[in-house]
Amino acid sequence: MQATPFLRFDGVTICLGGREILSPTSFDVARGEFVCIVGPSGCGKTTLLRAASGLVTASAGEVRRNGVTMTEPSREVAFVFQDYGRALLPWRTVEGNVSLALEAAGVPAAERAPRIADVLGKVGLAKHAQKFPVQLSGGMQQRAQIARCLAQKPELMMMDEPFGALDALTRQSLQDELARLVRDDGLTVLFVTHDLEEAIYLGDRVIALQANPGPGRPSLARMIDVKIPRPRDQLTTKEHPEYLQLRRELFAFIEQGHD
Repeated sequence: MQATPFLRFDGVTICLGGREILSPTSFDVARGEFVCIVGPSGCGKTTLLRAASGLVTASAGEVRRNGVTMTEPSREVAFVFQDYGRALLPWRTVEGNVSLALEAAGVPAAERAPRIADVLGKVGLAKHAQKFPVQLSGGMQQRAQIARCLAQKPELMMMDEPFGALDALTRQSLQDELARLVRDDGLTVLFVTHDLEEAIYLGDRVIALQANPGPGRPSLARMIDVKIPRPRDQLTTKEHPEYLQLRRELFAFIEQGHD
């Protein structure tokens, strides 16, 4: 008997404002898998994440987690946004922002401090717990947002271009930190990015969506397994023959207009 997949998109169609944003889309995500989603602006990447987190209801088909249809948000699903500046409350310290997740979950005050200290340690912000967001760099603000999500102890992490606004060196550092956190905590991740190299570097699989879906033109245009060994390295992984092959394949796919 086949095991129930951790996350399943079963013929999911989403229409907004009279327009089909996502055509019937089906795929499974295994527990602990890191799946990256690429494609042009407006192709439905963020909408797909919102459907998987219960923030958007499918017009047809179903999204199921552990066999249960997703119809509303769940504390087992965390969402990391690109705009980290707006995601954090400016009048709360880093510690206070992380505490928000625990307060919302009804965690007793006495239990919050050790959990906050634990997640801040994981993302390298232990020494910055009492700082306010304005006192942090962009990379540190994004670490604080990730820490707040980790405090929920989620099973599933949705990440919508979380490193898109960061400089190259900070982005690389956070990529490696995220990969470590996912491995250590056993998280399942759906990660949207416009950066094809980032998708290959982070993902176990890359899903490519294309714009203007409809009859004969499904949203899900390509699904690629990334079999590059882990842990990965910013230098040696990007020189790996499979990395270079996948990079060429994805770039050719986009250039040929199949996105």
